[in-house]
Amino acid sequence: MNNFRTIDRQTGFLLPPSVDEWLPEKHLARFVVEVIDGMDLRAMSGSYRGSGSASYHPRMLLGILVYGYATGIFSSRKLERATYDSVAFRFIAANDHPDHDTIATFRQRFLKQIEGLFVQVLLLAREMGMLKLGTLGIDGTKIHANASRHSALSYEHAGKIEAQLKAEVAELMAKAEAADKADIPDGMSIPDELARREDRLQKNRRSSHQDRGARQRTLRARAGRA
Repeated sequence: MNNFRTIDRQTGFLLPPSVDEWLPEKHLARFVVEVIDGMDLRAMSGSYRGSGSASYHPRMLLGILVYGYATGIFSSRKLERATYDSVAFRFIAANDHPDHDTIATFRQRFLKQIEGLFVQVLLLAREMGMLKLGTLGIDGTKIHANASRHSALSYEHAGKIEAQLKAEVAELMAKAEAADKADIPDGMSIPDELARREDRLQKNRRSSHQDRGARQRTLRARAGRA
């Protein structure tokens, strides 16, 4: 007799879950959030109007961009989708879901500030001894071969590292802009006619009925040839 765990998608939690419980303590998304929480973003937040509907906080949007670009996700559509599908992005977005237009507009509006803050994140990660941030190398490998053994901590060497990281961040932003200009749907959306549960069930039943009919016709044809 089979012994399977029950699949239960309906029973609610006894206590409201916290997004803080969803990730391991050493997850990269936690690092990104903690670093950005310590940054001064008043220049960004101060540019928002206090009237109208509430806006997404720049800290949250910046966290989505930094973590997304650091892990190889550049399309704003895919970043929006990730806030539904990825536990890490759900954590960063505090279980909220800014749409792709909001994400793209934020990047375009604050491009220079975002580039500078992104570099700060990378520099801090490097100071803490991290060799990579997601898929991004931050140890200055590209210039180590030309650096003398005694210049590792020199001002000039540090400047070269920062310049290298600035160039890498600018390249990431260019990739994001290109991805959004292509405006390719992420392929994950369910067509409207299938979005309703009853429509899906009816189509599944119809498909199953057609499959059974096809199998029966095949069996009859084989019996007639026998």
